[in-house]
Amino acid sequence: MKKLSVINKIIFIINSLLAACLLLSYLLPYISPNTAAIFAILSLLVPILIITNVVFLLFWLLKLKKQLILSTFVLILGWFFTPPLYKLTSTESSLNDDLKVMSYNVRMFNHWKWIDEDSIPQKINKFVVEKSPDILLFQEYYKLEKQQFSYPYRYIETKNETINIALAIYSKFPIINKGSLNLKNTPNNIIFADIVRKKDTIRVYNLHLQSLQLTIDKENFGQENSEKLIARLKEGFKKQALQTEVFLEHEKKWQGKKIIAGDFNNTSYSWVYNQISADKKDTFIEAGQGFGKTFNYWFPMRIDFILTDKNAIVNQFHSFSEKNSDHFPILAKINW
Repeated sequence: MKKLSVINKIIFIINSLLAACLLLSYLLPYISPNTAAIFAILSLLVPILIITNVVFLLFWLLKLKKQLILSTFVLILGWFFTPPLYKLTSTESSLNDDLKVMSYNVRMFNHWKWIDEDSIPQKINKFVVEKSPDILLFQEYYKLEKQQFSYPYRYIETKNETINIALAIYSKFPIINKGSLNLKNTPNNIIFADIVRKKDTIRVYNLHLQSLQLTIDKENFGQENSEKLIARLKEGFKKQALQTEVFLEHEKKWQGKKIIAGDFNNTSYSWVYNQISADKKDTFIEAGQGFGKTFNYWFPMRIDFILTDKNAIVNQFHSFSEKNSDHFPILAKINW
């Protein structure tokens, strides 16, 4: 520090604080929001912390200063113990009998005109037809839009008769069993369907966990009273934790092949993701490339997932860039 200029000393102090925050974030997957909800907020900021530490590393590298060791150490530690923020390579193998699974939060097909365009429902429909997934999962499906998807089997579930926002599972294969977990005190929900493909019965869960209400058009972290924002986030994380526990209790009763997909409203650095993804494969990690960004926010947020059981083989994963919602659709090719 003695050989650093005053400006560089200030930069290194900021570097140290952000490196410490990133290091602390590595513990977040093991701390339930019910224990310390305030720390769960940090999970949303992990992508920013990773990127800023990379910038600091490059800054000190260009100056040939030993201060680069700090961010380098923290980033290397994260490489071994946390899910990747960015993937350099992808898997692009494919088999004729791959199961194509798509998850898409369609934001009510733009029913309330968040996007100033009348053709959003048609664009979503066209996109789905082009990709032709075998199993199609929608979150924030809006029944009044009367979308027509050419699938012989479907399960569309609302929380009650007065609500038109639903979760939906469409399938090219027979659905022999279905149900809803009926999450309490929330408009969000989890549904499942048992789908028969050849001789296999595959349980497919469609999750839409508690929304944190971070919008791309009206809010960022600096526009709202900080105390109210933090209180709302803490409450949202606590609800997500309870919903996760309900899901895990239900899921453990099924021992066969399974797919868990949907909008978790939380990142891969969270306790929620860590609990749900335990003993499973994340299709992005297995076969994806790039950031895998799924939410149209000002920094890369991956909050939509397709997970499989450990016995599955993931041949492809794609996150698309169609801006027909505040979420981007994701698709995986899976085999067993």
